[in-house]
Amino acid sequence: MENNSEQPQKKSSVVVNAQYIKDLSFENPKSPMSLMLEEQPQMNVSLDILVTPLEPMVFEVVLSIEVRSSAKGEDLFIIDLHYGGVFTLEAENDAEKELTLLVYCPSILFPYARRIISDVSRDGGFPPLMISPIDFMGLYSQKKANEAAPNKEEESKVIN
Repeated sequence: MENNSEQPQKKSSVVVNAQYIKDLSFENPKSPMSLMLEEQPQMNVSLDILVTPLEPMVFEVVLSIEVRSSAKGEDLFIIDLHYGGVFTLEAENDAEKELTLLVYCPSILFPYARRIISDVSRDGGFPPLMISPIDFMGLYSQKKANEAAPNKEEESKVIN
């Protein structure tokens, strides 16, 4: 006989309502000289994730990606992209909601943002820039570890 007293575990659900370019900027300050450069430029990529609640279960998640290509200490090009999505989310608890908004949703948005950056760098006269895949779970874990570290320091001060 089956034990029906256990209720099926409810899974969180996510609906992608929209995806869009919120802001896009491309600067090519040294053109056309930058297009004739023979040395390998340095690339610096920075990323941020912004979450804004719109309604109780609806959130805007924005990937902010800045790419700076430089050589000899001068910028060759700068791409600044804010790529957003609106997500409806049903989560069991706050921890699950946070994980979904900071890991799962950015993972959905990233391939589209990556393609836009590749197209913009190519259309700017440079080789297409293919940003390496991003481990959003790793970034989330690192953020959590960094948040916990100051608390541990404070706890040890109180104990001593």
